[in-house]
Amino acid sequence: MEQHTARTQSSAPRLPRPRATRAGATAAASLRRPESRLTALGTGLGLTAVTLAGGAVETLFAGEPGAFFGVVFVLACIAAAVFVRPYDLSAAPIAAPIAFAVAVVLTADSGEGGVAGHTMGAITALALLTGWLYAGTLCAAAIAAVRKMAYVRRQRRR
Repeated sequence: MEQHTARTQSSAPRLPRPRATRAGATAAASLRRPESRLTALGTGLGLTAVTLAGGAVETLFAGEPGAFFGVVFVLACIAAAVFVRPYDLSAAPIAAPIAFAVAVVLTADSGEGGVAGHTMGAITALALLTGWLYAGTLCAAAIAAVRKMAYVRRQRRR
């Protein structure tokens, strides 16, 4: 009978001991990029929504998209390239010109000319803001390329 109780006690599952953590380990973990990732569709829609909001704010205060719109677009491109899933990395540089064009067309100055005036305002805005388009697209492409190289390197190590 005594042997039975000794076996029962020894076969009880052992709980793992808590490991001592260093203060530096928790600080380093908090500096890492969040693991939530956007899909290709989420990247395109998010980039378009943020760019459109920047264009709407600029149009509300200045009458047409300008420098504020461009800065918002470049920052949105950077964020899209950082938060997209590794599988969908090409979505950020592809979605950038589409989001830019949609935002410019919807927020362009129409003046007094109706549809023709709005079309001319959109074409003028696209021509004048091309530098912002190139900057945002190149930032997204550069970040996506660096992330892709790091992803491939990690996959090869495994």
